[in-house]
Amino acid sequence: MLDRTSTPIWTGMVPVDDTALAVTDSGGSGTPVIYLNGQFATQGYWRRVIAELGPGWRHITFDERARGRRSGRSADYSFEAAVRDVDAVLDARGVDRALVVGWSYGAFVAAHWVSRNPARTIGAVLVDGAQPHDWLTDEMEQGIRTVFRRLQWLMVPLRVTGLTPRMTALEMAECNIDVGRLARERELGPVMDTITVPTRYVLASGRSFGSTGDGQEKIRASVPAVAERNPRITIHAKVASNHGAILRKDFRTIAEAVRGVAG
Repeated sequence: MLDRTSTPIWTGMVPVDDTALAVTDSGGSGTPVIYLNGQFATQGYWRRVIAELGPGWRHITFDERARGRRSGRSADYSFEAAVRDVDAVLDARGVDRALVVGWSYGAFVAAHWVSRNPARTIGAVLVDGAQPHDWLTDEMEQGIRTVFRRLQWLMVPLRVTGLTPRMTALEMAECNIDVGRLARERELGPVMDTITVPTRYVLASGRSFGSTGDGQEKIRASVPAVAERNPRITIHAKVASNHGAILRKDFRTIAEAVRGVAG
């Protein structure tokens, strides 16, 4: 049963492990929706989706460790820490069951979290992420480390604005490499197969930052097989915008998927 007691608007810090996360809870008595950000994105990226859904929903957003302007640094930026942080935020806000929406890296976190916590999950919307595909190579690992090392000089001055995380180049590179390992078919495939709650994909088109050729489309091509194996999972839409623009340009489609899962 969902708790329909009206909750006041709240913004503050939620302690977890060796850090604290900046959290915003819109309150109200609507269905709770928790939004999981892209790798180095912030909760502000969801503003259009939230506005489209409106005040009839309870929107919970947060900035991951060392992301944004207020979330604290940590000794642990692992994927497992990111999954634990979902529990920490929901527990702190007194939410027993929520609908989980994740974009990019957040879609991976969402998929793992809902597969482990079906009793706490209303359903999930995975926005251009959590697609099982073996794309990471040894050469690519080295390339990722090189790119972040070269970009470090540019990112450091932007930390005070919250536009870039307060992490070292090596920490950021390892987080990206971790996604490649998690995306492997033998790793992510079984996770998707064990999801037992209504789940919808919203897929982007074209390239994303750092991708080349038709690499992104090859990754997305793995999703129909996921949906074929698990009847709980469907492809809600494939939109025209690319990975980086999907929250900005196709927020209505994402909101529609959220309504569909809740319904």
